[in-house]
Amino acid sequence: MSAQEGLFESVPNFSEGRRREVIDAIASRALPAFVLDTDPDPEHHRAVLSIAGFRSRLVEGLMGAIGEAVERIDLREHRGVHPRVGAADVVPIIPLGETALEACRELAREVGGRVWSELKVPVYFYGHGEGKTLADIRAGRARPDLGGPDLHPTAGAVCVGARRTLVAFNVMLYDYDLVAARALARAIRESADGLRGVQALAFELPRDRVQLSMNLFRVEETTPSDVIAELERRGVAMGAQQVVGLSPAAAANPAADGRLLEGRLASAAASAGAALAAERGGEELTALATRLRREAEGLALLAADQDAILAGAERAAALIRVMGAASLADGELDAMLGAAARGLRRALTAATESIYRARIEALDAWLA
Repeated sequence: MSAQEGLFESVPNFSEGRRREVIDAIASRALPAFVLDTDPDPEHHRAVLSIAGFRSRLVEGLMGAIGEAVERIDLREHRGVHPRVGAADVVPIIPLGETALEACRELAREVGGRVWSELKVPVYFYGHGEGKTLADIRAGRARPDLGGPDLHPTAGAVCVGARRTLVAFNVMLYDYDLVAARALARAIRESADGLRGVQALAFELPRDRVQLSMNLFRVEETTPSDVIAELERRGVAMGAQQVVGLSPAAAANPAADGRLLEGRLASAAASAGAALAAERGGEELTALATRLRREAEGLALLAADQDAILAGAERAAALIRVMGAASLADGELDAMLGAAARGLRRALTAATESIYRARIEALDAWLA
């Protein structure tokens, strides 16, 4: 698959988590892309949008959403516990399917160039292939790559970069004040010889609550379940767990029920197929549209357990054939369904493979 045809995800973070009308307007402007999820957090005063698509679709969706955020959000009036440098604060570009990480960097450069040229908001490039991290930018150790040195008076700057999939994972802590929670966060970070692939901060939330907020950026090495096991080993009393945005199925724990990236990808493809079928009309296609809408609803809420993940992989793989037979599919929808089915397949454990050997062999044959 060429860089031009590659399938991408982006998870832009916006500095608005309370005004639903603003969040909805930003998500609506992203609709040239496939919008997989909108996850606002009023306490962090932040919203995470998950979108996907081929290159041109993703770029147009991002430009629409960033432009709306620049128009609607005034950082001079913003108060929230999460660190930020911009209204459209962080715009990561993430590979899906067979897309290369370098193609994500190229797309990030394209988006950043358009943000500066069209919106006049300074841009920092971070992540893969760049010389700075988000921590460098937020600490004031870097200058904008485009624009600056002064930031936009109301919109700040946008941080755009390529990275691999990560899981944003929060845990509420019992019997911890902020000082102790910050010490715990330092102890489990990779940078302090803690857990591999873990970045961690501690936040004090309203009503005297303390939250451990983490990015798990090498989920093949450390998953949310690994973090929970380590906190239990340390004797930490924990409350609610939260996945922010979506989680790849291979890294999911029960906190990701209904928030699986692959389930949302397959759901978006099924919804697009349903819209096409309804538009073309006729008895058979109208009936298929109803079936595809039901599939979309179910896949969006896919649970993070092995039985549901196997069934989801089978359903996504079957949709490729169903939509192809009805002449509803195209390269983009096929790529989304294929990425969903293969991602779910990779999440199956050895124990599941031994129990459902025949089903998984059939699934592998479909995906070959």
